[in-house]
Amino acid sequence: MLAALACAWLLAVMPVAAQQRPYYPDAAPAWERRRPAEVGMDSVALQRAVAYALANPSGLLGTKTVEEAIARQERSLAAMNEPDPRVIGPFMVHKNVNGLIIRRGYIVAEFGDTRFVDLTASLSKSILSLAAGVTFDQGLIHHVDDRVGDYVRDGGFDSPQNAAITWRQLLQQTSGWEGTLWGKPDLNDRRTRRDPTTPLQAPGTFWDYNDVRVNRLALSLLRVWQRPLPQVLDDYVMKPIGASPTWEWHGYDNSWVTIRGVQVQSVSGGAHWGGGFWVSAEDLGRIGLLYLRNGRWKDRQILSPEWIRMSVTPAELRPDYGFLWWLNTDQRMARNSPASGYAMRGGGGFYCWIDPVNDLVIVVKAMGGNLGEFVDLVVASVRR
Repeated sequence: MLAALACAWLLAVMPVAAQQRPYYPDAAPAWERRRPAEVGMDSVALQRAVAYALANPSGLLGTKTVEEAIARQERSLAAMNEPDPRVIGPFMVHKNVNGLIIRRGYIVAEFGDTRFVDLTASLSKSILSLAAGVTFDQGLIHHVDDRVGDYVRDGGFDSPQNAAITWRQLLQQTSGWEGTLWGKPDLNDRRTRRDPTTPLQAPGTFWDYNDVRVNRLALSLLRVWQRPLPQVLDDYVMKPIGASPTWEWHGYDNSWVTIRGVQVQSVSGGAHWGGGFWVSAEDLGRIGLLYLRNGRWKDRQILSPEWIRMSVTPAELRPDYGFLWWLNTDQRMARNSPASGYAMRGGGGFYCWIDPVNDLVIVVKAMGGNLGEFVDLVVASVRR
């Protein structure tokens, strides 16, 4: 009797949406649409958000050929004083601003070609974090504070500077890894310090956004798995969530290693020099929904809640950064949206925002406007 009363009380205080079985789309291209009013959103306010995205295209859309896009990228990197700005991986021409707004699992707004596969720049870092999560969940990494050199013995963690580096530090961009990978020295992307005479800080004591070190993480995960990371992602995540087969994950022309006698490409965690994760807005929305649902997809736990919790826990040295995810800590990214929101972000306007409070996933690609303004406009359309 007491158990029945407790259950009745729980149902009474739970929101209606929480009482219902969560919706998950079937395999691509299936995905149910709902009118905004059906999921508690104001259509006029939502249209303001869409109009903002469309009115603010990325400057990347001005290029017409791949050669022009590469030249533009190399000029940009050279302007940042990178010692070696050469693009060494696949590049592309972007098509249009495109995106999806998803509430309670349903698509409530879409714009542009949401099936167009875009190079997503540093949004790829969050995908690498996802791959690391699968590695952790499968028991191939026992603890994120373990030293990487205890798992990976390819010489990359032998030096005094690198020997103490942990998985957590690589994931939070505090590793201070020193070296050259795929012909790119770590100094190439030391955003905050490009003076080679300046001594490096000890691992875990300095936050530094750095693609070379992220690529070192990708190679380390490849060494642990002994199989290509795109295969790992496909088997453990993309197929189970019903993603389309159109996404791609590239490395560089020279990022090949021998695994069990076979040449395997190590993927890149960004696209400064080409490569990275290429994906449609619809498939990116599925990944966002997986995180929104705490790693669960229908009746299967794809990613552990423990990993998601760690991924969105603020780093001590950078409160708005987690495990290669950007966090809305203190509402730094979107001042009128919940501080619990977090995002994948890539240069050139590639974003996937997760808002657990409002049950929202917001995907936008090739938008030149401010992410926070766009997210705030979407959140302002929520009525219940």
